[in-house]
Amino acid sequence: MPFAIEKSGTVLVCQPQGLINSANAAAFEADLMAQVDKGEQRIVLDLARLDYISSAGLRVVLLLAKKLKQAGGALILCDIQPNVREVFEISGFLAILKVCDTRAEAVAALN
Repeated sequence: MPFAIEKSGTVLVCQPQGLINSANAAAFEADLMAQVDKGEQRIVLDLARLDYISSAGLRVVLLLAKKLKQAGGALILCDIQPNVREVFEISGFLAILKVCDTRAEAVAALN
C-alpha cells in the first residue's frame, strides 16, 4: 500500500492511499512503528486519499496511538473521507482519537 511521509516541523505526516486491509495492514504497521522507533513522537495521519479501512487497519491505528502515548507523543487524524469516517464512528474510535478537519490544523495542534 503506497503512502507518503513528510516532515512538517516536528510533526511527521503520513498519508496512506487507497485501502488498508488485512493484505497490507502488517506492512503499514511495520512502517509506522519503525518511524516511532526512530524517535518520531508526533504523527498526523492524513486520510484524504484513503478510500477504505478494514478492522485490520483500525487495529494498526489503535496500536500506533497506544505506542505514541506510551512514548509521550501524540497521534492526530485529519481529512477523513466520509465513508472512512463512518467506519471510525461505528468502531467508536472517534471518541478516543483526536481528529482535525485539515492537515494544517492537525500539524498546528502538534507543533
